[in-house]
Amino acid sequence: MNKPSSLIDVARRAKVNISTVSRTINQTGKIGSETQARVRKAMRELGYKPNRVARRLRTRDSSSHLLGLIIPNIQNIFFADLARGVEDVAYKSNYAVLLCNYDEDEAKERFYLDVLQSESVDGIILPPIHETDPAVLQVVRNGTPVVCVDRSLSSGNLDKVEVDNHTGALKAVEHIIARGHRRIGLIGGPADSSTGRERLRGYKDAHAQAGLALKPELIRFGDYKQASGETIAHELLSLAEPPTALFACNGLMTAGALEAIAARGLKMLPDVFNPPLTVVRQPAYEVGKYAAELLLKRIEDGKRPATSLKLMPELIIRKSC
Repeated sequence: MNKPSSLIDVARRAKVNISTVSRTINQTGKIGSETQARVRKAMRELGYKPNRVARRLRTRDSSSHLLGLIIPNIQNIFFADLARGVEDVAYKSNYAVLLCNYDEDEAKERFYLDVLQSESVDGIILPPIHETDPAVLQVVRNGTPVVCVDRSLSSGNLDKVEVDNHTGALKAVEHIIARGHRRIGLIGGPADSSTGRERLRGYKDAHAQAGLALKPELIRFGDYKQASGETIAHELLSLAEPPTALFACNGLMTAGALEAIAARGLKMLPDVFNPPLTVVRQPAYEVGKYAAELLLKRIEDGKRPATSLKLMPELIIRKSC
């Protein structure tokens, strides 16, 4: 078996001092970009991999330069864009991101929280699975910085970045009502999540402002997964008096609802979407970007007051409604 390469080997290959290799790895001191590039090229050629734990012990640096990001579903374009925002900020600050996907599963969320803490990440970004998430609160009590995104906790004074879900839902349902619809089916998110609750409130307020009575049989709750959107859409469209429009509260449930519509031959899903869908666009990338910036500030100063940001969504009106 070949002997692993050492700092000395890298220094010889790059024709620099050992201290220059060390400073390049730890990003300490002033080193020219050309020299850094030569050192990193030598590391790649030799297959040299720095030991993070040993490095922290040597340098007395308590930072792992790792951030944890736990999301419900990477197939949801919102969370994919959010992850990109986090990663862009982290990379520019010399942090790596460990991405975990918990599938709206409490046991899986707890598992990844344990894994990230065992890896000594410097902080974690996540949407809590529900508003009283005890696993996340325990992480905070353990001393790991946490920033909530998209969803929030009902207790705990934490940094958070959210979208104004109430306004987004209100505008969307107001638009549907303005188009003449009076029976609007709601495919809502979990009632114990802040996003589910706020989008429901927007749906209700739009009805109230239009003087329309709520119809309980048209209000159903899913789990933000595609299958629940399809199931609920079938249930709503099977009513004796079905809705004339559907408002689905996330992208995956919308996809499920469209499958149900297509299965019933209601002509909504030919090549892409015809007619194109009216949607509420959420600034997902910006949510991730601001969350990462807040987390880095929290890591730098753990005693600063908590920051709460709420970004505005945009109603994109197309031909479906």
